[in-house]
Amino acid sequence: MVQLIVGKKGKGKTKQLLDKVNREVKEISGNIVYLDKSTKHMYELNNKVRLIDVSQFMIESNNEFVGFVSGILSQDHDLQQMYFDSFLKIACLEDLDIVATISKLDKLSKQFEVDFILSVSMDESEIPECLKDNVILAL
Repeated sequence: MVQLIVGKKGKGKTKQLLDKVNREVKEISGNIVYLDKSTKHMYELNNKVRLIDVSQFMIESNNEFVGFVSGILSQDHDLQQMYFDSFLKIACLEDLDIVATISKLDKLSKQFEVDFILSVSMDESEIPECLKDNVILAL
């Protein structure tokens, strides 16, 4: 399942994402990975959550990002959830259509039984109609 937390920049999406991951880590039995554009939030995350700073991996396109996520999935068979902060930035999707990439993530989610929770810097009204059902929180 792919879930979206949406809202314009500065609306508090990251705080909501951090709160959700820190709640979930106590409830689930599998592993959690948190992808971000830096290590800025390292100390706000529960130490059982694996933080990955995507900026260190020279990802230059949304296809490379999906490959990167696939690599993480291939290495951790106990992975249950992945959180993507600043999704548009880390997935190289700023000013691009997000539908195809989210569709690929949805296929990966179903195939490997991993939930993806994304913070997306877009107003709810800007989210494509086919993704509206994925929105769990609009700020």
